[in-house]
Amino acid sequence: MEVLLLVLDLIGTFVFALSGATAGVRRRLDLFGVLVLSFAAANSGGVVRDLLIGAVPPAAVSDWRYLAAATAAGLITFYRAALIERLRNPVRVFDAAGLALFAVAGAHKALAFGLEPVMAAVLGMLTGIGGGIARDLLLAEVPLVLRAELYALAALAGAAVVVAGSLLQVPLPLTLGLGAGLCFGLRLMAIRHGWRLPIARPPGASPQDVPDA
Repeated sequence: MEVLLLVLDLIGTFVFALSGATAGVRRRLDLFGVLVLSFAAANSGGVVRDLLIGAVPPAAVSDWRYLAAATAAGLITFYRAALIERLRNPVRVFDAAGLALFAVAGAHKALAFGLEPVMAAVLGMLTGIGGGIARDLLLAEVPLVLRAELYALAALAGAAVVVAGSLLQVPLPLTLGLGAGLCFGLRLMAIRHGWRLPIARPPGASPQDVPDA
């Protein structure tokens, strides 16, 4: 199980790093800027998770494999951006994949450190959305989680599946797969169909006055 969780964490790190690096390339950052953005997007959620549950030093700074995964993703994106861009809307696809993997891994790690089920699910959600928030803030954008189609709720749903599976004593690989699949599917369906929570509108504003995500 430890190997499985490490693999999920590293895969999540890699795909979130791809989303950060792709956003950096689109903003025409230099190589250092792209690598910084890839690392921040890949590891911010995990660092916050580990600090909150007392797993210090955080895995992202104590295990060289996290830095290696983020750096590899940044270099691939910087030098082969055209390949990455062939995917339809790659930032959102990679972001959805990273969101799903980090949400389930974060929820399980929180349970392993003794958190109560509800807070474990919330921490799984925070693990998933942390990288995207860091990426957007570094690019001086309103974080995607605050303006886009279902995002945090998708992460919370995936984390809740892991928590429920733990309470029901369902085999961990199954709950991790179901949770990640639910989160990823909800996020992609929300992007495709525009599913979102109600949007705040100033008094007198029309729907056309509210910018799209």
